[in-house]
Amino acid sequence: QVQLVESGGGLVQAGGSLRLSCVFSGRTFSSYGMGWFRQAPGKKREFVAGISWSDITYMADSVKGRFTISRDNAKKTVYLQMNSLEPEDTAVYYCAADPRRAMVTTDSPFWGQGTQVTVSS
Repeated sequence: QVQLVESGGGLVQAGGSLRLSCVFSGRTFSSYGMGWFRQAPGKKREFVAGISWSDITYMADSVKGRFTISRDNAKKTVYLQMNSLEPEDTAVYYCAADPRRAMVTTDSPFWGQGTQVTVSS
């Protein structure tokens, strides 16, 4: 069974940076689409970034130029580097994995427990 464990969240001032990590437990990490979603209080979960098994990346418009997603297949880990953080980025960030799709969606079967990111103004 696949398990995902996120880390790296915290409190940061606007303009600061954080790097989130998601460690994958299970087999064949390299064949999974991976990605990040976030959910702010009172809002729906939204897509942030995705990376396919062939390292093709896709970013939400709201984070383009500020966030970067990457993966290390040897470490079975996906990263989300977040720069120039804004208060609007405050949310719980979730890692997702999908063995059937190159890009994760809200229908992807595997999710982490989430890590809180709070950006103060």
